[in-house]
Amino acid sequence: MNGVVVVTGAARGIGRAIAEKMAATGPLTVIGADLAPELALAEQITPVQVDLTSPEGPEKVRRAVEATGLPLIGLVNNAGITRDSRLVNTSDDDFRSVLEVNLGAAYRLSTGLSPLMSDGASIVNIASRAYLGNFGQYNYSMSKGGLVGLTRALALSLAPAIRVNAVAPGLIASEMSMAIPEEVRDKMVSAIPLERMGTPDEVANLVWFLLTPLSGYITGEVIVVGGGRSLS
Repeated sequence: MNGVVVVTGAARGIGRAIAEKMAATGPLTVIGADLAPELALAEQITPVQVDLTSPEGPEKVRRAVEATGLPLIGLVNNAGITRDSRLVNTSDDDFRSVLEVNLGAAYRLSTGLSPLMSDGASIVNIASRAYLGNFGQYNYSMSKGGLVGLTRALALSLAPAIRVNAVAPGLIASEMSMAIPEEVRDKMVSAIPLERMGTPDEVANLVWFLLTPLSGYITGEVIVVGGGRSLS
């Protein structure tokens, strides 16, 4: 593999693990996009500080890709936020912001960058097991369900040149999950057959596979990384 891979939400957690995994696996140029004002990424990752919900956000990423002079072979839509609350307490602003970041940014970036992608390129959307529905995560579950729908629609429209898949992590030991109260988190872990949380690196390994030619006959799929807890 030789070309450019863009990873959004690359400053921390799963996004950072994916960017570092890609940067460590050969002659790739990895662009890590994030809203964070300071992206303390590995030296071999090109940081782009950007608000992907702004009209100029996708264009800024596009210019960074074009500046490399290399073909775009991968896009990972990982950027996401949560604004959890009971439905009656969910404000319009919290509802819109979660949909805008988790779904809207992925849509705009995918449609904006796909014309730059070479044949055989791959898009991976980081959804969540929450797309199946989680109490107190109405906006988040809806955004991730929309991302699954976007994945399937893009896979059909961009085939055969570009493959599009989604990865749906379960409970992963990231900053977002560690913010869950400990007693709630322990109860969630107890429902996982493998009896532990996953790691960002375990998600990154699957994303790496989906970005490489090794997964060349896989498109339009949603793969759960949940320690055995998928649909139940």
